[in-house]
Amino acid sequence: MAISIQPVVPVEEMKAAHRVLAEYDYELRPVERGYANRTLYINLEDNTIREKPVTQEMKDIFTGGRGFALWLLWNAVRDDTKWDDPENEIVIANGPISGTTAYPGLGKSTVVTISPLTDLANDSNGGGYFGPYLKFSGFDALEIQGKAENDVIIFIDGDAGRVTIEEAPLEHIDSHLLADHLTEMYSDGTTRGKMGISVVSAGQAADYIPYAGLNLSWYDVRRQHVRMKQAARGGGGRVFRDKKIKAIVVKFSGLKGNLNNPADMSLIKKAGTRINREIALYDDQQNQMRKVGTAHLVDIMDHFDLLPVHNFRYGAHPESHKIDGEVWKKLFTQGVPDGCWAGCQLSCSHGVDHFHLRTGPYAGEVVLVDGPEYETAAGLGANIGVFDPIAVLEMNFYADTYGIDTISLANSIAFAMECYQEGILNQERTGGLDLTWGNAEAALELIHQMARGEGFGMIVGRGVRFMKKYFAEEYGADPAFLHDIGMEVKGMEISEYVTKESLAQQGGYGMALKGGQHDEAWLIFMDQVNKQLPTFEIKAEALHYFPMWRTWFSLHGLCKLPWNDILPPDNEETDEPAKVPEHVENYTWLYEGTTGKPATADDLVLQSERVYNFQRVFSLRRGYGTREHDYPPYRAVGPVTVDEYESRAERYDQQLRDLVGVDPEGLSTEEKMAHLRRYREDQYERLMDAVYERRGWDRHGIPTLETLKRLGIDFPDVVAVVESRRAEMEAEV
Repeated sequence: MAISIQPVVPVEEMKAAHRVLAEYDYELRPVERGYANRTLYINLEDNTIREKPVTQEMKDIFTGGRGFALWLLWNAVRDDTKWDDPENEIVIANGPISGTTAYPGLGKSTVVTISPLTDLANDSNGGGYFGPYLKFSGFDALEIQGKAENDVIIFIDGDAGRVTIEEAPLEHIDSHLLADHLTEMYSDGTTRGKMGISVVSAGQAADYIPYAGLNLSWYDVRRQHVRMKQAARGGGGRVFRDKKIKAIVVKFSGLKGNLNNPADMSLIKKAGTRINREIALYDDQQNQMRKVGTAHLVDIMDHFDLLPVHNFRYGAHPESHKIDGEVWKKLFTQGVPDGCWAGCQLSCSHGVDHFHLRTGPYAGEVVLVDGPEYETAAGLGANIGVFDPIAVLEMNFYADTYGIDTISLANSIAFAMECYQEGILNQERTGGLDLTWGNAEAALELIHQMARGEGFGMIVGRGVRFMKKYFAEEYGADPAFLHDIGMEVKGMEISEYVTKESLAQQGGYGMALKGGQHDEAWLIFMDQVNKQLPTFEIKAEALHYFPMWRTWFSLHGLCKLPWNDILPPDNEETDEPAKVPEHVENYTWLYEGTTGKPATADDLVLQSERVYNFQRVFSLRRGYGTREHDYPPYRAVGPVTVDEYESRAERYDQQLRDLVGVDPEGLSTEEKMAHLRRYREDQYERLMDAVYERRGWDRHGIPTLETLKRLGIDFPDVVAVVESRRAEMEAEV
């Protein structure tokens, strides 16, 4: 069955079919030291549009971005609000430094919602121009509640000071079409006009699957093409479409470098001059972000046994060179600045121009594929056994335009393929699909089924946590085995790094607030390769500092890549090279230069601590956020199957001798695995104890009242949640 693609009608006809359901005029005001000082609230149930003030307390406690979004959501939902209840919100927030053009990577925004995948308050950041344009149009955050009766477009005109809700029946929802059509529709048709438009959209699959994400657009003036970045994690696209939002469009003309009205532009320029010089001089010698971007990691991960292969069973593969950085460098269009925000000299948003699609509803069309990033290349490549870059690009394109998170997609397909290999699935159960490793055609068919809302794709499209339960109940599979190989934490699929030999990174995934995502802590090299974290206390310190530091980027609307994907030449000579002290100093200058408030590195971390602990309490309020939810699957910790152990037998046997104190001689592989498992699981328990203590949490993983008071987030309702959950946990003990 082909996906139904309605005929594309002229843009003028699409626009003429719009019906304005509500409009709101507001006063245009300049941003003040990084803040617009307003949020925009929209309720699609009754078409309410109004603005709310940003209070000084919001700034002092929650800073901006993710902090603002979590606070707005906290006050909008009940304790038992479900993801598809009308009161659940989509909140998109920028941050006080977002929109600066003198320093790379300052165009991000964060999407927060109750996740259909995890049932937690989920945050996901995305690039493109939407966040800065929202702020320059007058708002630090956009808060959308309720559900529309029919598909609507929300249009924020930052030039005229007007917001409209428009019923929009004719546009197709797939993002590569919709973003292009709406950029044309809401601009004056000129190149300059199109540069002033940014579109948030989802895609067909977002009508069906819980790990659907959002696409945020910008107009690439050099390519004369609309491009997209993703806020993909946690299912924001599913909530978006459940609310019958077809798109959000923001229009803002006259972009300049000083629109944040910073307190001291010289400090910002000082930081920008320093890092842009480093990028110009050293990027080509280091990670080649301007030529390959994050896809350069494929060969590095393979070399260190960290590349996920066959659902994370293995960490390397002899065919990985077919999808490594050199392959992507040749496929990516070179010589074109590829920044997804104005002024970003790191320019890592690469794409493949003139790609000919072979499958699906757009077969035969020539498109631009944005990416792949490392996560997509590793996940839809090695992790499902596909080493054909053209197949990876095809999956990349369709995942984006349909609105599918490629990390969750890859791990879900890999899980299904392993179950097929193990005999849990067969072609009768998969609807005729042969899910052997490397079958790219079957993987693509699953993606197309997700967009159609049919077939076995709807099982895979519900994620690993769902499949674990479903395969056990429907097919009699061993629940313990499924749990061990199901690469998800808290319902969110783990991002694409093998962690068996990095206890710190196991904790980075297991104890991450929203689930198994590396945007909190990426400690594999510090821990496994460079041996910089030898004790539990040092690991715990890293699992305190780095999640707090990385949280800071989402408070301010920043990309983390300019922090540590380009390094000063003398960085290794510093006391703490993993922190990149010079770049941390840059961020203190950016913060002071924008807001006028002097800040040390510790001050920045304190901002994050407040929001991080508040989000942990939000998890408690949702019924989660305690120790039992902070464990990774065992495959992230050690070998689950005999062939996994035997593929690294020399390494594991030596560990049994040196670490466990067991002589492997004469033991069966199963016996050796059992000894190793007991040891590794005990190590993880000890790590959790150390991390909880360092973060100021109790043995259950609940922030103490002293921690809440120290951070100034001891609001009565926050304290009530903490005391109630602690009483529940102690009663269980």
